[in-house]
Order: sequence, then C-alpha cells, then structure tokens
Amino acid sequence: MSTRAISDTGVLLGRSMRHITRSLDTIITVTIMPIAFLLLFRYVFGGAIQANTDNYVNYLMPGVLLIAIASGISYTSFRLFNDMRSGIFERFHSMPIARSAVLWGHALTSLVSNAISVVVIIGVGLLIGFRSSAGVLPWLAVIGILALFTLALTWIAVIAGLKASSIDGASAFAYPIIFLPFISSAFVPTGTMPGPVRAFAENQPVTAIVNSIRALLDQQPVGGDVWVALGWCAAILVVAYGFAMAAYRRKIA
Repeated sequence: MSTRAISDTGVLLGRSMRHITRSLDTIITVTIMPIAFLLLFRYVFGGAIQANTDNYVNYLMPGVLLIAIASGISYTSFRLFNDMRSGIFERFHSMPIARSAVLWGHALTSLVSNAISVVVIIGVGLLIGFRSSAGVLPWLAVIGILALFTLALTWIAVIAGLKASSIDGASAFAYPIIFLPFISSAFVPTGTMPGPVRAFAENQPVTAIVNSIRALLDQQPVGGDVWVALGWCAAILVVAYGFAMAAYRRKIA
C-alpha cells in the first residue's frame, strides 16, 4: 500500500470512527449478546457442565470473545451497504483518493470497534471471576490472534456489504459465523460430543483458535493448535480479501 493510500485510509478511518462515537449504541448492541452468553453459561449452565477446570469463566472467555467479534463484523457490512446505497462511493471516486482506501477504512474501523467490544467483555469477565496469570508476550499473542481473526471475518463482511440487495441481507451472513463457537470447544470439551459433531468441531477453525487463546491465557503449551489457528485465519483473510476486491472492482467499473 502506497503512502498516499495509507494517508487516505487514515482519513476514511477517522470518518467511520466519528460515526461510531456519535452512535455508541452500536458497540453496546454488539456487547450485549456475548455478555448475556457469558453470564448465562457462568451462572445457569456452568454448574452442570463438566469442563475439567476449576474456573469455568476462564474456559468460557475465548469463545465469548469470538462471538463478540463475529457479531461486530455484521456492522461493517451494514455500514458499507449504507455507503453504497447513499451514493457516497461515487463521490469518493470522483475525488483524488486511492480506491482501496475506501474499503480499508471500513476494515480498520471494524478492527478498532471490535477491539473496544473485546475490552468491555474482558472487563465484565474480570468482575465475575476471569483471571489470567499470562505475561505480556502471551497477551500480545492473544491480541494478534484476535486481530487476525477480526480482519479475516471483516473481509467476509465486506463481500456481503458489496453484494447484498437489502440491509437485512447485508448482516444476515454473520449468523452462521456466530453459531460456529457453539459447535467447538468454546463451551464444552469436544470429547463429550457425538461422533459426527465431534469430527466437525475438531476440524473447524474456531476450535483451534479457542484452544490457542485458552492455552496462552492459562500459560499452558499451545502445541500445534496455534499454527492451525493462524493458518485458518490467514487463509480466510487472503481468500476473502481477494473476493472482496474483485467484487469491489465490478461495483465501481
């Protein structure tokens, strides 16, 4: 990305962030559902679930954070669809700005807004018993994984925002993604699941990501899970980015 494109992206990021700060209900809406799941599993289902851990909140936290991100990226699609419908893209294209900056502005806004949601949820987790003895480097690794996961899903959201024909369609794609953590190791060990469900759970990206984050926060060996997690995130990011840019070029052609 050229210096000019980086500068243009920064300007468009500032524009999108101003919209978010003027409408904080977006972040509130995104955090309500994950916090509800956190409280529900902690205080209602937690006593009946055998997760082989003394602190079930620690076990829950990685999956809840992924649900928050999966929920948050739907607003990227929503904002992008509104920009397309309002005709502001045409105005941007008539100005001397880098074409890619328009999409990257939305992508980085998603990264920042989801980071805020993650911090809020971790804060709630601390209030109800979440604890981590991890040092600075493991936490940086967790932040890196969450950021890569967010960017990967964000570019899927960009595709939905560019291709959707209605506001409902622009955000509906997120529902299957939000559901994925429930068929993973996010809430219960995969060993407790029936055969076919277990096979799916152990070979989908969320399980490797959850296991990696959980191990890092508990200062346990991450093993090969972290490489599987990074591989999934990187592959989704590259493929989604390619399809998003192709869809964008068709839109502005």
